[in-house]
Amino acid sequence: MSRIVRFHETGGPEVLRLDEVEVPRPGADEVLIEAHALGLNRAEEMFREGQYVQEPALPAKIGYEVAGTVREAGENVTHVRNGDAVSVIPAFTMTDYGMHGEVVLAPSHAVVKHPEHLSWDEAAAAWMMFVTAYGGLIDLAGVGEGDTVLIPAASSSVGLAAIQICTMVGATPVALSRTSSKRQALLDHGAAAVIATQEQDVSAEVHRLTGGAGARVAFDPVGGPAFAELTASLAEEGIILVYGALESENTPLPVMDVLGKHLTIRGYELFELTTDPVRRTQAAEFVFNGLKKGDLKPVISAAFALDDIVAAHEYMASNQQLGKIIVRV
Repeated sequence: MSRIVRFHETGGPEVLRLDEVEVPRPGADEVLIEAHALGLNRAEEMFREGQYVQEPALPAKIGYEVAGTVREAGENVTHVRNGDAVSVIPAFTMTDYGMHGEVVLAPSHAVVKHPEHLSWDEAAAAWMMFVTAYGGLIDLAGVGEGDTVLIPAASSSVGLAAIQICTMVGATPVALSRTSSKRQALLDHGAAAVIATQEQDVSAEVHRLTGGAGARVAFDPVGGPAFAELTASLAEEGIILVYGALESENTPLPVMDVLGKHLTIRGYELFELTTDPVRRTQAAEFVFNGLKKGDLKPVISAAFALDDIVAAHEYMASNQQLGKIIVRV
């Protein structure tokens, strides 16, 4: 038997349970993993609340990220074997697989080895944040030397990953945060500049930082009324990659900015990349090499025990974190 995280009704963190279930046998293209650490993401919060792109089938498993040891590999699996230290790229739906538990099944295409120097916490934190940022910034926008990139919600795990990837490829990451309370922490984590969106004129600051040119790319998980500040801050032929909707208010379309500056607004979802074998392999190689060289390093905000899974989700809902929340098994 093994304990896994499930919920039997949608709602707040309190609906999560640790249910005892029989340990499954892996299918031919599956890997059974003994978990050591789990990574938490906003997607799981939305899934638990019934506000995600997939509707949970109750009782619902949950979780995209795990790092642990291969207990048993299916008969068709050749790239990992029993005893290997592995982690998981989110490349499946939570209606099919849930990674949060003591022993979990994962589809083999999502299971990867990570650099040996990573701790279990770091390995569980790495893939969602860095692959998400890679997909938007590198795969779609082709960010590189000399580009200025605006990063709203910069203190999130994906925001910090975006800062690191920009630095890695020679771009200039400009962190956007609601207040200046996290300014120094964001600078310490590699941001070239920080703009407090509730305290400063975002467009004026961006144009000051760029010598009047504006930023080429904005990587936005927020939306809402502040979206107009991003279009006003972009350069000619700039790109906004929208990969989330943290703001519940409607998002305006500033038509004159879009027309006048020939802007591209592109919706981006991680799974368009991770369900494509070629793009997923390219992303995994980029992230693996960055982790191995030390150019990319997961930032851990807090760690909880599996027994405290409700408290871990409550902490995520509080928006206090700077980086990733980890659950140790």
